[in-house]
Amino acid sequence: MNEAQYDVIVIGAGSAGCAVAARLSEGGKYRVALLEAGPKDTSPWIHLPLGYGKTMWDERVNWKLFTEPDANMGNRRIYWPRGKVLGGSSAINGLIAIRGQAADYDEWANYGGEQWNYRSVLPYFKRLEHFNSDANPAFHGKSGPISVDAIRHKHPLIEAFIQSANAVGIPRNDDFNGPSQEGAGYYHLTTRKGLRSSAAVGYLRPARKRKNLDILTDARVTRIRFDGRRATGVDYLSGGQARSLTARRGVVLSAGAVHTPQLLMLSGVGPAGHLQDHGIPVLNDLSGVGANLQDHLQFRLIFRCNRPISTNDQLNSLFGKMKIGLQWLMTRTGPLAVGINQGGMFASVMPGANRPDVQFHVATLSADMAGGKVHTYSGFTMSVCQLRPESTGTIRLASADPAAQPLINANYLEAELDRRVAIGGIKLARRIARTGPLRGIVDAEILPGDAAQDDASILEFARQNGATIFHPTSTCRMGPADDAGAVVDPNLKVRGLEGLWIADCSVMPRIVSGNTNLPAIMIGEKLADHLRK
Repeated sequence: MNEAQYDVIVIGAGSAGCAVAARLSEGGKYRVALLEAGPKDTSPWIHLPLGYGKTMWDERVNWKLFTEPDANMGNRRIYWPRGKVLGGSSAINGLIAIRGQAADYDEWANYGGEQWNYRSVLPYFKRLEHFNSDANPAFHGKSGPISVDAIRHKHPLIEAFIQSANAVGIPRNDDFNGPSQEGAGYYHLTTRKGLRSSAAVGYLRPARKRKNLDILTDARVTRIRFDGRRATGVDYLSGGQARSLTARRGVVLSAGAVHTPQLLMLSGVGPAGHLQDHGIPVLNDLSGVGANLQDHLQFRLIFRCNRPISTNDQLNSLFGKMKIGLQWLMTRTGPLAVGINQGGMFASVMPGANRPDVQFHVATLSADMAGGKVHTYSGFTMSVCQLRPESTGTIRLASADPAAQPLINANYLEAELDRRVAIGGIKLARRIARTGPLRGIVDAEILPGDAAQDDASILEFARQNGATIFHPTSTCRMGPADDAGAVVDPNLKVRGLEGLWIADCSVMPRIVSGNTNLPAIMIGEKLADHLRK
């Protein structure tokens, strides 16, 4: 069997993997292969911002994962969409451009040293960004691969939300990635001229013609190959055929917080007892592989409006659909150009909190679940999630078969603090809905509704209705040499092995206070910079 040889093989063309592969292929010094289990990003629904209502359920571009039954969540299995396409989850996400709080990264420095503090990572956030509006140059970049837009056309529902938040003491904030995250305002989006700016669009399109970069789609890696303790290549399936590639310098694993630990364990790297249970020879006993899973759990409050002011009204009418379609075709604006969640807020609900502990996503439409069919009435949604949950879960193998999806035990709401923040966040959302301009718009609270009034019933609503907001992290976290739970060192090299690095959200020692797409890309940029040096 002929094996192509490369300097570096990157597994996974998601947010971080695209950045690593594109940056390493610059200048022609290294020959790079990028392998993606899914197809090319040719679906028009990927590139239309509102199209993730379709890709949320499309098995061609979505892994469509489910958690194991969660005892803390009514024993429900919770749906976890994850991108399986060029661009990974950046091709199917909600487009929200958030970096997290400066304090997040200063805390990371306790695990990875000063190279991970906010001052050190900010230049990478600026490098990846092409901000299309006027912005503070101390915080924003103008020449990066990922296009970021402000929402220029204001929506009356979002304006009412911001003013109602102001009325309860939360300030307006026009830049959540600026000097302070706290406040209410419009999100910045990873879009350009009404189209999605995914990692594949930003990083791979300019790089496709490079002779030293090969992009292989529909190529599902089944195992990382080793010579002794050095990673030397990968085995993968393509078109039903088993194939292999060789890496002269090493392998970068960027398969995401679910599939990165799965691939490590399939390759003999992980908790020894668990690997032995599945008959997998143990190459490197690392207890932290698949441990420390963190995610943002969201609670969706739905309100009915007393006038036709929401996107529901447009989507439920043939004339309305034609109008927003023409608006996008003629001006690249309107609902199709900005996705679902336009408004946001970062605030504190716990006594004594010195920085925001909850995040709101405000959608100008309502549905039974994210990406579902909109309601027939005029409605909107306020989703609230805890920014820094204490509950942690695990990723484990279902079997030694690479085609078997791993076992996701999210373990939501296990920690008492998480339950208290859930109750506080829902109460804050209700308070805002009953204050200021929103009070004059809301006709009824559909969810949670009148039945959930005391803390116990609010918590029960959270257990029965909470769902992921799609931010799994920390399953192969970084740490210093004396940290027994760490999987990678501060330079993202897998401990005890040579020629193997990880670049995705799995390396986060703690989940960031916000959406994870931009932090994932930053991690990819940072690893590529390290490897080039």
